[in-house]
Amino acid sequence: MAPRLKLFIPLALFGVLALLLARGLQLDPRELPSALIDRPLPSFSLPALDGGETLTNASVTGEVSLFNVWATWCITCRAEHPYLEKLADAGVPIYGINYKDDSAAARRWLAELGNPYRANIVDAQGTLGLDLGVYGAPETYLVDADGVVRYRHVGEVNDRIWENTLGPLYRELRGAGSGS
Repeated sequence: MAPRLKLFIPLALFGVLALLLARGLQLDPRELPSALIDRPLPSFSLPALDGGETLTNASVTGEVSLFNVWATWCITCRAEHPYLEKLADAGVPIYGINYKDDSAAARRWLAELGNPYRANIVDAQGTLGLDLGVYGAPETYLVDADGVVRYRHVGEVNDRIWENTLGPLYRELRGAGSGS
């Protein structure tokens, strides 16, 4: 009887793998959890895109802000850019993380499309992105006044995302934050 049971082992393994694959296909990549939620923004010391100072997490925290991972090679970043400008015009502080990009191309891009960012962090090697757990661009992190990551959004920020998710969280943090 035991040799006959051995014939079913590959079938059982296939069944388990099929179940795991089916579960993985049901996941929405925009809802990928981040290990950084409720943890401090990773420490960094990277150049500013405008060629000025070196930026650190201490120099870009202190108020509730968005940190937007973007690049000139990212088509969706171009689509979301006008909405980020709208948010910046409304007073929402946004810091850019220019991810694995050419700095000269990024400066031209901002000169052409406008610059919604208070400052842009050059992450040419992707080290900050790696520490953040970035899967690609665009991604946007909501960081509280104490520099703690409170939310991560994968994909384009648009009116629907702002009105239903990011905006309410942003307003809640501004009302409860120690630095607002």
